[in-house]
Amino acid sequence: MTQTNTTPAARESNAENRYEVTRKDLPLHCPMPDMSLWNSHPRVYLPIEAEPEIRCPYCGAVYVLKD
Repeated sequence: MTQTNTTPAARESNAENRYEVTRKDLPLHCPMPDMSLWNSHPRVYLPIEAEPEIRCPYCGAVYVLKD
C-alpha cells in the first residue's frame, strides 16, 4: 500500500484519505494493517476488484487499485 503525501505522522494517525493499493493487498480492508488502530473504525472489507476505486463507508478514505 502506498499513500499520497505519506509522512510517518499521517500513517500513525490515519490522516491520509487516498491510498494506492496493489493486488498483493487483497482482500482489501480498512483500516489497513500498517494504520494505527486506536483511532480507527471497525474493519470493513472493500470489494475493489469490481471497481478501480472505492471509498470506505466509515472514514471516507479512497482506495485506488494499481496494477
